Amino acid sequence: MIKVDRSKLPVGRYREVGYSSRQVFDIDISRIVTEYRAQILENDKGNRFVAPFPKGITKAVQYGTGLKAHSVYMSQFQLIPYNRIQDYFADQLHIPISEGSIFNFNKAACRFLADFETRVKNKLAASDLAHADETGINIGGKRHWLHCVSNNGWTLYYPHEKRGIDAMNDMGILSRFKGILCHDHWKPYYKIDCTHALCNAHHIRELTRAWEQDGQKWARKLKNLLETINRKVIDAGGALDAQEAQKYRRKYRALIKQGETECPEPTGPRKKGQRGRIKKSKSRNLLERLRDYEQDALRFMENELVPFTNNLGENDIRMTKVQQKISGCFRSMDGANIFCRIRSYLSTCRKQEVRSSHALNLLFNGKLPDFLM
Repeated sequence: MIKVDRSKLPVGRYREVGYSSRQVFDIDISRIVTEYRAQILENDKGNRFVAPFPKGITKAVQYGTGLKAHSVYMSQFQLIPYNRIQDYFADQLHIPISEGSIFNFNKAACRFLADFETRVKNKLAASDLAHADETGINIGGKRHWLHCVSNNGWTLYYPHEKRGIDAMNDMGILSRFKGILCHDHWKPYYKIDCTHALCNAHHIRELTRAWEQDGQKWARKLKNLLETINRKVIDAGGALDAQEAQKYRRKYRALIKQGETECPEPTGPRKKGQRGRIKKSKSRNLLERLRDYEQDALRFMENELVPFTNNLGENDIRMTKVQQKISGCFRSMDGANIFCRIRSYLSTCRKQEVRSSHALNLLFNGKLPDFLM
């Protein structure tokens, strides 16, 4: 309590009526060294008996679970390169740590999460709705692919040398999935035997391009219609009734028909030596996709489970792109697997309202969050 200097007050009688407060938040970054001393007893015959050290205390000097969890948090969640993590521990905590140790901490966390990976695969395979996306990654200087399947509660990342159906089958989720899969219409997804829903954020962007660059009037009108339907679905609480949905479906088909007139299929003489189909414009390809996959494009309109976009899947995979920008590439497939499994765990924990730092501390102490128990 800060006292008032009464010598500076006017003459009179005063009584205390309360206090005024201000707060200062700060941090104290320091290392903690805990020394365990095991008692040694010796009998008359010279035999010695040493008290057992606590479980996990196996070396004369070793790193604690808090340091390991913090290192993995910085490496796998904050995506800080190994050499900068070394600088941090040396500069802020006066603890020398090698790149090999940082890698071993990550490797240990990955090993602890083997059962988690099996569980998240089973959860996603049995779910009613899942989002799928993929992005290119660099492993040892070669092009590979990082696949992501997720929903509101679970996330799984999976690295693979291929982008198509072989990778999806090896992932062990989509080959068993029978729910609704939301994606961006990459064709291999249609080899999955399930119900499909297309990302209308992609449609909006492509319709905008068709109008602004190709002057397609039908595209501008269809873009506005999709946005209107989305607003109506939100106002209705997640889905339209059958009568209203049919009304918008008729409008959708009318605009597709207008597009058939405005953007017809290409015809005409082939160039000398040209073989195969005549190349179609981007606008025509978009028109045919929206025509042929009407049910999947409009599935959000009547099924409250289905979102308007695949934004959840794209958001889940976005940080992996940030990792590539920061670190450039993975040195090996082992490194990519470690990253994907730990990020799957951290992403899932955040969706389950478990902080990443807490989740890693639990992991290195041999525990898991309550939602996984």
